Amino acid sequence: MRTLFVYPEFPKTFWSYEKILELIDRKVLLPPLGLVTVAALLPQSWEMKLVDRNVREVSEAEWDWAELVVISGMIVQKADMATQIGKAKQRGIPVAVGGPFASSTPDAPELDLADYKILDEGEITLPMFIEAIERGDSHGRFSSDGVKPDVTGTPIPRFDLLELDAYSEMSVQFSRGCPFQCEFCDIIVLYGRKPRTKNPEQLIAELQCLYDLGWRRSVFLVDDNFIGNKRNVKLLLPLLRQWQIEHGFPFSFATEASVDLAADDDLMQMMVECRFESVFLGIETPDEASLETAGKLQNTRSSLVDSVDKITSYGLRVMAGFIIGFDGEKEGAGGRIVEFVTRTGIPHAMMGMLQALPNTALWHRLEREGRLIEGKAAAKGVNQTNLLNFEPTRPIRDIANEYVDAFGALYEPNAFIDRVYSYFLKLPPQQWKKLVVPGSRPPKPTSWVDLRALGIVLWRQGLKRNTRVRFWKALYGMYRHNPKRFTGFISILAHNEHFLEYRAIVRREIEEQLATLPPDPPKATAEPSRELQPA
Repeated sequence: MRTLFVYPEFPKTFWSYEKILELIDRKVLLPPLGLVTVAALLPQSWEMKLVDRNVREVSEAEWDWAELVVISGMIVQKADMATQIGKAKQRGIPVAVGGPFASSTPDAPELDLADYKILDEGEITLPMFIEAIERGDSHGRFSSDGVKPDVTGTPIPRFDLLELDAYSEMSVQFSRGCPFQCEFCDIIVLYGRKPRTKNPEQLIAELQCLYDLGWRRSVFLVDDNFIGNKRNVKLLLPLLRQWQIEHGFPFSFATEASVDLAADDDLMQMMVECRFESVFLGIETPDEASLETAGKLQNTRSSLVDSVDKITSYGLRVMAGFIIGFDGEKEGAGGRIVEFVTRTGIPHAMMGMLQALPNTALWHRLEREGRLIEGKAAAKGVNQTNLLNFEPTRPIRDIANEYVDAFGALYEPNAFIDRVYSYFLKLPPQQWKKLVVPGSRPPKPTSWVDLRALGIVLWRQGLKRNTRVRFWKALYGMYRHNPKRFTGFISILAHNEHFLEYRAIVRREIEEQLATLPPDPPKATAEPSRELQPA
């Protein structure tokens, strides 16, 4: 079976990083890990090709070659999913769809033309699909009916199908699921509340596969909560550290974790010793009342500022997500997020308006209350250019304007330099050192691409723009006070090449959507007391 995997195009997002990727001659931040895992679960006698539409177009020769097209994606990719399904069907090629969007909304109109819908986790439903193909079935819908697979049998993803040079980072996965019950989160809907992990040896084998393919850059563990099963993580990390030592620390790591990471000193130390360099935290909001409303109680058990500072003190650079638009939210929520980010110094603060994702507890509650906008068709996924898809408890224009102003303030170029500088001064000097081990290739010298990228950043931020004074002061200060973080500091400053453009996109698209809304109803005014009325 000649199988063509197609990964749909993303719209511009916080993480699309086009301007940064241009600097380093890469196309995309991360690869489609789900599709290469599906490829590993299908019969290996099948011929396979993969095209990531974020890297390049599908060629006519590839369409002509394919006997089956497999498409997977998230809600934010649904428009291009529909387009690619349509192109395959125009050519008479059967289409199988799966992934988070299909699993959460299998009856979405964008998927109507698909012949096969492979829902939930592929370890269970792909064997059903294979049996249907072998029977000659021309269509089918395959669901696990709530059963979650044991991922210790998941094979090594087919990383060889990827155009590796196109990606800035690589993806692997150790666990699925999260133990918490955040009302707005669809992870527990898709993957459950009992985190399931691979065996440590499985992850090491995946890293070895990437190493053998020549990968030598950052690896992102895409677990939605890497520390959801702390016991198993602590079994993994010693083996990971030993593998890194034996191979000369070829990879740096990043991941996502819950804020309670700050309470486990041993775990943070183990992560740093493995060369984990950054961690994404779902902080959401500094407003405790909103956290309680959202069911994110784990973020109320200790000071969020102290937690960020504690994780930073171990040398893990914090990235964080923030949300505006919770029920009962008080005026000024956007400003309070900016104040929190400025106080902690978090360089990468992803911010968006709350979205009710299909089948989450939030979705069902709002559906009962009759507050969802246009029903399920309004689910757009999490993107920084989307308005709320439900009727909030305060005027939507107030929320949207606060959001746009806050996003703009966070990534105002001078403010960004100040924030990154203050944060990198807090980071301890980097401890790990790349080793050259017998039989390994020596580290590559600084490339022309790296030098060119550096030159562009120096020119734009240090000479061309009004950031020039702050930029050079910050570079001098970092070189003097924390020189072992100097390279990383410049790298993060370069990221504002993306945010400078993206903040304008956010403002324009949100304002365009607001312009299409009906005017807000007039605010009710209290009737004056009869005692104060004129006679």
